[in-house]
Amino acid sequence: MSNNKIKTKIRRVEDLEVYRRLFKLAYLVHKLTLTLPKFETYELGSQARRSSNASAAILAEAFNNKHTNIYLEGIYRAQGELEETKHHLRMAYMKKYLTQKKLDYFIKEYEECCKMLNGLKKSLKAKRR
Repeated sequence: MSNNKIKTKIRRVEDLEVYRRLFKLAYLVHKLTLTLPKFETYELGSQARRSSNASAAILAEAFNNKHTNIYLEGIYRAQGELEETKHHLRMAYMKKYLTQKKLDYFIKEYEECCKMLNGLKKSLKAKRR
């Protein structure tokens, strides 16, 4: 048996590894925001929860679109939300609500997701030609 990855047909958004990772990150960010001080619940916490959830949600919404350009637009929007989430996490770190280790974990994971989304964009653009 070779070490080559077996290609599987992507039939639903849950088949995309990047979606699964963004979904998990949204959950972890949600859990993290519940530990913020009470006065941050509707400020930093709410913004971080919304942007982290939006990355996965926008990708899910765009996934079934039959128009490649609309799917690509969804990926770009998901990346924008991903960058916004990184901003909120950095702010949480600056306010000492988050350790350097946790910040590094989140940033690394989100950057990996961004790379995966770039790969998905490249694949869709090649398919469109």
